[in-house]
Amino acid sequence: MIALLLTLFPLLASLLVLAGNPSSAKRSALFFALVELLLSLYAYYLVCKQPDSGILEVNGSWIASLGINFKLKLDGIGLVLVLLSNILFPLIIFSAIDREIKNTSAFYSLVLFMQMALAGVFMAMDGFLFYIFWELALIPIYFICLLWGAEDRARITFKFFIYTLTGSLFMLVGLIFLYQHTTGPHHSFEIHALYKAGQAMSIKAQSFVFFCMFLAFAIKMPVFPFHTWQPDTYTTAPTQGTMLLSGIMLKMGTYGLLRWLMPMVPLGVAEWGPVAVTLSVIGIIYASCIAIVQKDYKRLIAYSSIAHVGLIAAGILAFNVQGMQGSLVQMFSHGINVVGLFFIVDLISTRMNTRDIGKLGGIRNVAPQFSVVFLIILLGSIALPLTNGFIGEFLLLNGIYQYNFWIAVFAGLSVILGAIYMLRSYQNSILGELNALTSKFADLTWNEKAVLIPIVLLILGLGIYPKPLLDITGPEIQNLISSAGIIKP
Repeated sequence: MIALLLTLFPLLASLLVLAGNPSSAKRSALFFALVELLLSLYAYYLVCKQPDSGILEVNGSWIASLGINFKLKLDGIGLVLVLLSNILFPLIIFSAIDREIKNTSAFYSLVLFMQMALAGVFMAMDGFLFYIFWELALIPIYFICLLWGAEDRARITFKFFIYTLTGSLFMLVGLIFLYQHTTGPHHSFEIHALYKAGQAMSIKAQSFVFFCMFLAFAIKMPVFPFHTWQPDTYTTAPTQGTMLLSGIMLKMGTYGLLRWLMPMVPLGVAEWGPVAVTLSVIGIIYASCIAIVQKDYKRLIAYSSIAHVGLIAAGILAFNVQGMQGSLVQMFSHGINVVGLFFIVDLISTRMNTRDIGKLGGIRNVAPQFSVVFLIILLGSIALPLTNGFIGEFLLLNGIYQYNFWIAVFAGLSVILGAIYMLRSYQNSILGELNALTSKFADLTWNEKAVLIPIVLLILGLGIYPKPLLDITGPEIQNLISSAGIIKP
């Protein structure tokens, strides 16, 4: 029942915040998000101690005539992303504690509704239910970006909506096609029934499913060349919306690739995987080069996110234990790091009224605490050893190397290019001489430390001791690969 509780509690919380007093909406949303975090920590304990316990799964008939069940299950793969979401939601909510937000009840209600939908995406074990939660997650972020975004938000948000909705419809076509090929007394959307149906198809049919579902996941991540909605949307969205998009929502695409596509159509992956890996690696290099020339700090982080996600996608498509486990670890690490980076950029923008890197400089002289915290988050982002980013990238590059040496060489450029644009941006904004603008930069407040210190602790803690993540993901990845009938090292 814990899986059901993790889904229904934020839905109830969303309704309570919407109906409650606007003056207490922030505090209420934060309280509910912290309760959800405690529930997910308890779920982690159960997965570690009682992995086969029925309390981790709920399965009830929903639309029996169509073989649709309300089936949720929490295992090691889904738990990583549920835990990531529920760690980040309190931080994202608290990051706005000092901000003036119009119609606060509606804003925080949408945030909590999105928390519910994301929990459903990461736990759904029925294809139709997965699609429903997938679409539900789009609704709150659309309105958050549209109603609280910056200039030109209507056009940019509409583009984002059309991109993601189009991809979702392709995924639905793929799921229905698989459903029609399930066997037994009745057709079924149950995940293992879809696995079995997909694996029994011809290579031509599997290729069709691969195209439909990969397109949806590639747009959501996004992977080159389906990325054009992302930089503008990340830049225009309010900071909390950008955190939700980059820290959690893009993981829907990488999770879908890992959980649903790879074991479902292994022959389609073998046929078209090299093309998808190539696109992912092109995206790494392309986005990194664009990030190097960015002047706007928020756009720089947006392009860096494309590069990181390209590496995650390539690791998943390598279809081996190291690559797929590394993808899960890196999803978790990237979510933590990118939320920290976007909050740092928000602090710079709020204090200086600009995100132009060229106008900054010398901030370390007046804000040493801010400068140290920024440096640690940045080092995690560029995968310095003993930070969380290193563990995931090491496993990813190892997995990609097993797949193809030359692909690994080009994918490895992400480490070098990432260090160039991140360290240079830090040098230009934090080091050097003060100017008339940055001389007024204030150091961190207690509320800002309450957001950034947990992020720093996670970066260093998981970098030094990644065992909690590795232990719960390793066996599940082995099972996932075995379920595809392919044995990989």
